[in-house]
Amino acid sequence: MKEIHLIDTNILVYAFDNSEKKKHRVAVDLLKKCFDEKEKFAISSQNLAEFFIVMSSKVKSTVNKKEIQDIVENIIEFEGFYKINYDEHTVLQAIDIHRKYNVDFWDALIASTMLNNGINYIYTENIKDFRKIPNITSLNPFI
Repeated sequence: MKEIHLIDTNILVYAFDNSEKKKHRVAVDLLKKCFDEKEKFAISSQNLAEFFIVMSSKVKSTVNKKEIQDIVENIIEFEGFYKINYDEHTVLQAIDIHRKYNVDFWDALIASTMLNNGINYIYTENIKDFRKIPNITSLNPFI
């Protein structure tokens, strides 16, 4: 069985924001594998929430909030994405990861959510932080 990779927020943002053409193309090609049902990826509720915030307030985008909401809804409804979530125990584990490995809490929460769902691989531009966390393999598709 092929390992499932989580798609981090930055990959989603690059897929829908074309201000960095090369990264946009790589991110689109990566997500296309999922939408073409050639590969199944995981996505967390946290990633979807972060994606909405980044696209609607931090990125100069031609995509309006309703369109961003539609993108999030399409990802949620698409069965090619394995949706994962966290609970109160995951939050405690994330705090522990944050303290032990000196990584941003929100990255620790993603890592904890991944581990609790049996996912050990993440496509992300942020390999520096995720590399610190045991049992997580981070892959930067842009290099």
